[in-house]
Amino acid sequence: MAQQQSAQRSPDPGRTVLTGARIARPSGVVDCGRITVEGGRIGDIHSRDLDEAASGRVVDLSGHLVVPGFVDMHVHGGGGGSFSSADPEECMTVVETHRRHGTTSMLASTVTGELADLARQAAVLAELVQQGELAGIHFEGPFISAHRCGAHQPELLRDPDPADVRKLLDAAHGTTSMVTLAPELPGGLESVRLLADAGVLAAVGHTDSTYDATRRAIEAGATVATHLFNAMPALGHRAPGPVAALLEDERITVELINDGTHLHPAILQLAVREAGAGRVAFITDAMGAAGMSDGMYPLGPMQVEVKDGVARISDGPTAGSIAGSTLTLDRAFRRAVTVDGLTVDQAVQALSATPARLLGIDGRTGSLETGKDADLVVLDAAYDLVGVMRRGEWVVRPAGV
Repeated sequence: MAQQQSAQRSPDPGRTVLTGARIARPSGVVDCGRITVEGGRIGDIHSRDLDEAASGRVVDLSGHLVVPGFVDMHVHGGGGGSFSSADPEECMTVVETHRRHGTTSMLASTVTGELADLARQAAVLAELVQQGELAGIHFEGPFISAHRCGAHQPELLRDPDPADVRKLLDAAHGTTSMVTLAPELPGGLESVRLLADAGVLAAVGHTDSTYDATRRAIEAGATVATHLFNAMPALGHRAPGPVAALLEDERITVELINDGTHLHPAILQLAVREAGAGRVAFITDAMGAAGMSDGMYPLGPMQVEVKDGVARISDGPTAGSIAGSTLTLDRAFRRAVTVDGLTVDQAVQALSATPARLLGIDGRTGSLETGKDADLVVLDAAYDLVGVMRRGEWVVRPAGV
């Protein structure tokens, strides 16, 4: 009788019920589950689909995998736009581009520039954080090493004077989540301590630091390795450098760019084994060409040429340097499980749970749990993206929805 009454209920138009899919829950992947979405949040989650009829708009996702929305803590641009533009519309182009590829939460990363320019960019980005479009701001530079500057303009670099670091934090009005710096530079350790005291993630990156100097930075409060292996000395058997110090310390979360260009699969697998999936955050480090075709694109004050999907500085003293990536996190997820040999659970940790925890937003996103925001990604049997939901609204609708 109870089943008959349930079947006769009128559908609730404000309630969406996703049925039949494999669901990546914190306890592991379950088959043929059901998720209800109401008021922008996740309601009930069942480890198996129920026999009784569902009340609400039913979406049959049989043969698909549902994972949490991706969290990117290092992204500069996409869709032809850049977060360094200080143009709100262009910044939203970046946000919307990555949302269509499954990134439901992200930091806006800047590129080295004059402090006044970075402050102007921060003012615009801070408003988008306050509006809920961004999770925070990430300053990558100008407090980095000229020896490892990569795609950052060398003449604009400066030592991490704590007074200058404070200026950027003040310009962002409390929305700064992370600052990348080279701790071996004058003022480096003092700035790491300042950031830690302010509740901002201090990230070691674009650095020529030694093993011992990196250890001192960790003791001072550094907790993140900016794109580990890239823009830092290679791991050596006599001079282990920053890589060994960052990999071995349980207090450090390591960023990895899983695009097949920045890291050989064996190196990525080594990092995941050594750190464990719970200390790995896959990032895009994407610039404006993400989601776009080959061509010329701006990256801060520089021009970047994208050829065969690889972005490189086109001229100047750093010409030829890899300039971020054209990666999107849906591709990073697919590569993780089809090329790198990670399990779905490990990939979910690296793309959602770990970065959400690090950014302090895991109370509302980063995993599929009752009461959290309905941020989720639907993947087909080949791990290609077919649907994206953010806060209960479809950004990309699965076929037939």
